[in-house]
Amino acid sequence: MRFDALVIGGSFAGLSAAMQIARARRSVCVVDAGAPRNRFAAASHGFFGQDGERPQDMIALARRQLLAYPSVTFKAGTATQARAIGPAGEGGDGGFAVTLDSGESLAARKLLLATGVRDELPAVDGLRERWGATVLHCPYCHGYEVGGRPLGTLYAAPASVHHALLVADWGPMTLFLNGHDAPDAESLAQLAARGITLEPARIAGLEGDAPALSGVRLEDGRRVPIEALFVPPRTHMASPLAEQLGCAFDEGPAGLVIRTDATQQTTVPGVFAAGDAAMPGHNATLASANGLMAGVWLHKALVFGT
Repeated sequence: MRFDALVIGGSFAGLSAAMQIARARRSVCVVDAGAPRNRFAAASHGFFGQDGERPQDMIALARRQLLAYPSVTFKAGTATQARAIGPAGEGGDGGFAVTLDSGESLAARKLLLATGVRDELPAVDGLRERWGATVLHCPYCHGYEVGGRPLGTLYAAPASVHHALLVADWGPMTLFLNGHDAPDAESLAQLAARGITLEPARIAGLEGDAPALSGVRLEDGRRVPIEALFVPPRTHMASPLAEQLGCAFDEGPAGLVIRTDATQQTTVPGVFAAGDAAMPGHNATLASANGLMAGVWLHKALVFGT
């Protein structure tokens, strides 16, 4: 069977996209490996009507609702290869084939990549086991829950100054340079104006009964008490499919993102992309909205041949 659409990735973006395609009465197959990026978070916040719900529960509910549509197929597994199967230069018209780690091959007229990204965390002792609980990346997602407590931001690049200035709205802030050079004079003045403490020493590790955090241990033996640390991770594509297909990429604030146009179509005709892999701002609500738009535009491409 050749589906109208294959959606690779079954989290917020992929399921939102597939729902639009299913409601258009088109056949759609969702392939999902079961390892969403937000699996480390106990709750999702700021999502309309779902504030405080577990991401895994939200995904499970959305999947059940999606599978109520008779034109939907779900495949558990990892998509390892993707290729155009149409005439040269017309891959979007001839369709696409995707191979799963099980060896099964699937085909569709259009392909939607909601494959997400993988976080590369700084090499700080005790950081990984607290990721998603007390080591956080987004104040809008998790800042309220740690608000009013002593907080920290880990310096990674000049943009970390902006991050510290922002997160300081949630609580008293220490910017840990971790051995990096001090910011320029203008940045230092901005930090001082916001009452942000600058800590230049290298970090030896995080302390506390993980996943709780009680402080940062410095290499010089001192200890700085904090209860949450905001870290801007670098991101990498969680799947090789976009590169295999020849999609172009752009450099985002945290890493590469798949280049898309206003219709969420990539530079490869017939291949659409949505969610964290295709947008610079990583947020569950934005990913879902991005997926919805991609699903709508993919359906229009099926109808109008664009």
